[in-house]
Formats: sequence, C-alpha cells, structure tokens
Amino acid sequence: MEARSLTPVQQDLLRAFSFNHSDEFALEIKSVLTSYFQKKLDNEIERLHDEGTLTEEVLERLRPEDLHKS
Repeated sequence: MEARSLTPVQQDLLRAFSFNHSDEFALEIKSVLTSYFQKKLDNEIERLHDEGTLTEEVLERLRPEDLHKS
C-alpha cells in the first residue's frame, strides 16, 4: 500500500479532535459533517434531475445494482 500524507482538511480535523475528547463533541462534528455532505448530495441530485441526466428510468435501472462494491 502506498503511503500518503494527510490533506490539510484531515490535519485540521485531527487538530480539532485533539483538544476535545468528549463523545458529545464527536457526535456534534459527525452531525455537522453529515449535514454538510447531505446538502451537497441533495444539490447534485437536483442539478442532475434538472438537466435531465437523472430520470425515473435511470433510477429504476440503478435500483437492483449494488453500488457499494469496490
């Protein structure tokens, strides 16, 4: 496996967690990140739908697929 250095964002997150070790803080950070990425996903889905790329037909074709495979 190739060694990689941490990105600036990863470094910032590690610094943030180094100051506060409470479970409450970790849950709050997780909630903030989840909300952020959910909003980005919602916006992208809306964009694809608006441009006609993501249609009901496409969603039906994707339904049986296992998208978690690597």
